[in-house]
Amino acid sequence: MTAHYRFSPDAAEIDRDTVHRWISEQSYWAPGRSRSRQDAAIDGSRNFGIYDTESGRQVAYARMITDGVTFAWLCDVFVDPEVRGQGLGEMLIAGIVEDCRPLGLRRIALATADAHGLYAKFGFTGVAAPETWMERPDKPHS
Repeated sequence: MTAHYRFSPDAAEIDRDTVHRWISEQSYWAPGRSRSRQDAAIDGSRNFGIYDTESGRQVAYARMITDGVTFAWLCDVFVDPEVRGQGLGEMLIAGIVEDCRPLGLRRIALATADAHGLYAKFGFTGVAAPETWMERPDKPHS
C-alpha cells in the first residue's frame, strides 16, 4: 500500500502550511498552535515526512527534539486523515527509527493517547520507572 509514497528526513521538504493546519486544527494535543510557534518548533527539531511520489504532496509528518546523542522526544506525529489505513504511520515511524539509529540514542520518549499499538511495533513500551519521571505542566496544579 505504501508503494506510491516515500519517507524523507529533509526539513527543506516540509510543507509548513499543511503541517501547521494539521497540528493547529486537527490534532488533539496542540489545537490553536500559532504558525510562528509551529515554525519555531520545526526549526528547532529533526523533521520527517511522507510524500506522495506522484503528486509530491506531503501526507504525514513527525518531528523529534533531541540532543543527537543520548535522548529524543518524538512528537507532532500526524498522518493526513485522507490516507490513513494505508500503513503510512508504520512507514513514518520505521523511517524515523532507521534515520536515528546511527545516533545511538539511549532513549526515545513520546506521549500518545491513541496509537500505542503502532509504537509497540517499533519497541516502544510503557515507562519502566514512572516514579522517576516528572513533568512541569504549562499551568501548575494548585
